[in-house]
Amino acid sequence: MRHEPLLAAAHGGDPQALDQLLRVCRPDIRRYAQRHCLVSDVDDAVQEAMLILARRLRSLRALPAFTGWLIRVVQRECRRLGRAAFRFDPYDEEKLEQWLAVHSDDSLRLELAQALESLPGHYREVILLRDFEELTIGEIAGRTRLTPTAVKSRLHRARSLAREYLLGGENPRS
Repeated sequence: MRHEPLLAAAHGGDPQALDQLLRVCRPDIRRYAQRHCLVSDVDDAVQEAMLILARRLRSLRALPAFTGWLIRVVQRECRRLGRAAFRFDPYDEEKLEQWLAVHSDDSLRLELAQALESLPGHYREVILLRDFEELTIGEIAGRTRLTPTAVKSRLHRARSLAREYLLGGENPRS
């Protein structure tokens, strides 16, 4: 890693170094999460990985292992969030691994695009604004002239329909 002095200071308990390390690592964490998480889980995975980094950095024994450790943290968060989104039994790792094994990143992206295309326009709009344009609920409400509560409701329903589509459930247009 190119930030060894910063990492060492943060590991030693320097709060300013930890704050700076979090700012430096955030783009890398986000980039990894964007490639390995469902689109709707990226922000949550980044936030949780940064919290874990802040809480557990001092317990890391081998500083040269930092990058690998951080990637594993983000990977675990992506998987945890994916299990929750797809209603996987959190203790059934084998089932999750089998499901992930038959889907490459490219096939997941293609299936996600098809799921989004299958959504009614008003649902697709809010999910695209939130998860792709990364607008806040308030910004989406302003753009769509809906209340924040209505935006949250549509977003929840859009994600549920997309999940049903991806898992082979009923046709989301029904």
